[in-house]
Amino acid sequence: MASATNSREALPGWAAELSEKYYSGVTSMFVLHGNVRDLAPKKRGDSTEFVTLQQFLRDALFGARDLVLFYDRGGGLTFSTPEMKSDFEWALSGYDSFHGTNFCNGLPRNPDGVLNILDNYLRLRIQDKKKIALVVDFAETVVPAGDSSGMPAEDRNSLVILKRWAQSPIFLQADVTFCLIAENRIELNLSLVQNPGVAAIQIPLPSESERLDFIRAQLAVKPMPAGSEVTPEQLAGLTAGLKRVQMQSLISDAVENQRPLTMKFLIGRKKELIEAEAGGLLEFVQSRFDLSMVAGHESAKKKLHDAASAIRAGRTDVVPMGYVICGPVGTGKTFLTTCFAGEIGIPAVSLKNFRSMWQGQTEGNLERILNLLKAMSPIAVIVDEADAQLGNRASSGDSGVSNRVFAQIAQFMGNTELRGKVIWFLLTCRPDLLPVDLKRQGRAEEHIALFYPHTDEDRLAMLQAVLKKTGVTLTSPEAEAAFLKHAAGLSGADVEAILTRALMKNALANQAGLAAEDLTAALEDFIPPSYPTEIELQTLAAVLECTSKSLLPEEYRAMDRGEIIRRTNQLSLLSRMG
Repeated sequence: MASATNSREALPGWAAELSEKYYSGVTSMFVLHGNVRDLAPKKRGDSTEFVTLQQFLRDALFGARDLVLFYDRGGGLTFSTPEMKSDFEWALSGYDSFHGTNFCNGLPRNPDGVLNILDNYLRLRIQDKKKIALVVDFAETVVPAGDSSGMPAEDRNSLVILKRWAQSPIFLQADVTFCLIAENRIELNLSLVQNPGVAAIQIPLPSESERLDFIRAQLAVKPMPAGSEVTPEQLAGLTAGLKRVQMQSLISDAVENQRPLTMKFLIGRKKELIEAEAGGLLEFVQSRFDLSMVAGHESAKKKLHDAASAIRAGRTDVVPMGYVICGPVGTGKTFLTTCFAGEIGIPAVSLKNFRSMWQGQTEGNLERILNLLKAMSPIAVIVDEADAQLGNRASSGDSGVSNRVFAQIAQFMGNTELRGKVIWFLLTCRPDLLPVDLKRQGRAEEHIALFYPHTDEDRLAMLQAVLKKTGVTLTSPEAEAAFLKHAAGLSGADVEAILTRALMKNALANQAGLAAEDLTAALEDFIPPSYPTEIELQTLAAVLECTSKSLLPEEYRAMDRGEIIRRTNQLSLLSRMG
């Protein structure tokens, strides 16, 4: 399959896999998905050229073929060389003479019409012992996902033709290869992808070593601008999750505008590129804080600090696959998680709503996100309101979309090869509503419960942490005593809201610091939102979910679990009735 100058050993991993499967003689049709809109390394002796996927297939993989044809629904049929085009036109004139058609003056626009003509042409050239490759780009527009009973007639016809090619002994025994290209495999018709005669091969985003090779090749032509702070090795590490075309654009932009490649510029630009690549479905979480900024929750902080130390030491084998962070509203679940990311120095992203109203789009969105996460590791993935965001196996009424999405996420979360590389944080006030499949051992296996402060010491620690976070100082010791007088039952979010109110008067009067009387006035005026049933339910649900006794306040540690379960069920019923 590869040309003489491009042995199988010189091929990228995905191309070598395709070559091996083809030569095994059991398949001739391949679905190439994933990073298909990027540059691929084409090696010639000691030099490497980076070309589009279509060029790579034409020259490196199918360079020795007699006929190489390309088809997509918008551009129509094209050929690798003018001689190949002439051969097709000669055969097409014979087809027109025999069938009374006039395709020489224009091929049909519908894909099934083109594929029918190609079927005739390929069988004709197989008789001549020709070696043939056909590449169908944007294959999701030719055989889109969906129930065949609801597909247009031309899509059904295209599906039948491709399935017939995949199973045809004539094509399997001849030297013929079919490549269907689509960014997301899930957007292709499932019955074709799962056909035993079809092999799906993922083209991954470039690894760190592949990024370094590409960066060195780029910098050999365009050296970094003066004042750049990064080495090629550092640049390769910082660009995890980016395509080669994105790195090429980044370097070219810096060189053409003589903009030094600084850490600040690279981090900001990478954030823009990744969020654009994810279509707004991932959002980078910037954290200026580490775990020292978190008030109270000492046992929870120790667990996360130990995990951070293990990752820094390279012992990812002892790090949990993920965490369930639960507790009532306002206990700082999101803040704790972002502080963990700041502690270890790895990027953190928040998973946005990836669900779509369009057929197949939701699964395609998720596939793209998961591929990005894998390429960007190590990374922390924060899923807020996880019980609502991730769905469950029991979801119905959406043609099975929720079930398939749930299966995709569960499979990815359970991949032990990603332990310590992709760390999941499932944040929820109602962990009892989170599916067991996601929070079992081997997925989000460590369950950390956060609670409102129960002692004056904890309440003062919370006050100091919020003051540090907001940059506020107290002007007198009496302010702490005034705070403790009113602090029972307040959450961290409540305290931050109170400080904001108290600071408004100072800001208007252009005063520095926060006086005791201003804090007292804000505390006495503040009425916390009143939903005691929900707060108690969320608290008890966190108690039941917690996987470590050391995280529980003493009063809950001593409670009978049977009584907690009974009270939780009672509160859950009251909540549904309300």
